[in-house]
Amino acid sequence: MAAMAMTKRSEITPAEDYGFFGPDSVAWRVWGYPTSLTIGFSRAVVVEELDPNLVASVDRTQDIYRRPKTRYDRTIRYFALVAFGDSRTTSRAADVLVKVHSKAIGTEPYGGGQYDANDPDSQLWILVTGWHSVLKAYEMYGPGRLTAAEEAQYWAECAVAAELQTCDPADVPRNRAELHAYYERMRPVMSGSPIAQRAMKHLMDVDQLVRVPWVLRPGQWVVGRFFRAGVIATLPRWMREMGDLHQSRAVDLAVLPVLKVTFALLTFSKRLQLRILGLLSPSTVPVVAPVFLGVPPTNREVLTPEQARERYGYDRPAEAHLAWRAKQHDKVFGKGEAPSDAGLIESESVLGRLA
Repeated sequence: MAAMAMTKRSEITPAEDYGFFGPDSVAWRVWGYPTSLTIGFSRAVVVEELDPNLVASVDRTQDIYRRPKTRYDRTIRYFALVAFGDSRTTSRAADVLVKVHSKAIGTEPYGGGQYDANDPDSQLWILVTGWHSVLKAYEMYGPGRLTAAEEAQYWAECAVAAELQTCDPADVPRNRAELHAYYERMRPVMSGSPIAQRAMKHLMDVDQLVRVPWVLRPGQWVVGRFFRAGVIATLPRWMREMGDLHQSRAVDLAVLPVLKVTFALLTFSKRLQLRILGLLSPSTVPVVAPVFLGVPPTNREVLTPEQARERYGYDRPAEAHLAWRAKQHDKVFGKGEAPSDAGLIESESVLGRLA
């Protein structure tokens, strides 16, 4: 409730710095539009489930079903930290996330191969689909397409974000053609397995995230249906077929003007945006509130991830916690034991409580 009330400049704690992008970035413009942390983010986590290795780890823990609100809250907070957070907090989050992902290892149930959430290919899929989903929602339900120069800057900034994950920034698409080529390469690898289809449908259900009094539930039902339809409308046919997501062209067209007008109206009130975000992800509000309400940081500085690592003493994510990750592999694949939860517990102070 405190996060939902954080709508006055006097209540905001200034960030330490501008993080990795800042007010002149295209990332701030796109991620700061009300489509990003709603439709865009939902699309991102839905599309991610087509990676058979990623969805295997998701299905193994069952966290999205057992504690959906907590899982959503922590995940959206991390995405928001990368886009808007200060360099110190975001660097720490990126470092601890490697330890969190060290637990997400096992055997993929359909192909039989080993999966590891820190695998560079899976991390690249999460990054690219996340940044593309936010951009896609911005294009469809927001101001429209970026210029060629803006789009190039956006993907260059996505490559900066890649430095906070175990993937190689050089593998990030830098324009629309490269993005399409990336999807074409990945398409044969993706799978619409039963566990993927179940997860994709579940992740579009906003009713599980917000509890309202019974008198408001009919309105919540309507909002939820438009939300789901809006997410599906952004998906290409091949993703819909893999996800067993059926929606007519007529619904795609009908939902478009409604959502465009809704999001356009939301742009007039940052405070209302924060209140809505507080319902969906309370822990994310303190991250974005300084940016949304124009509270400058104590140090008006933009760093690169490399500069931040040198300043705060972190390793590159691909090289971080190698001994710990090796122990996790030995426990799971060598001894047949459950992996340690130590990294997950450690992450609570950065990404939010687990329960």
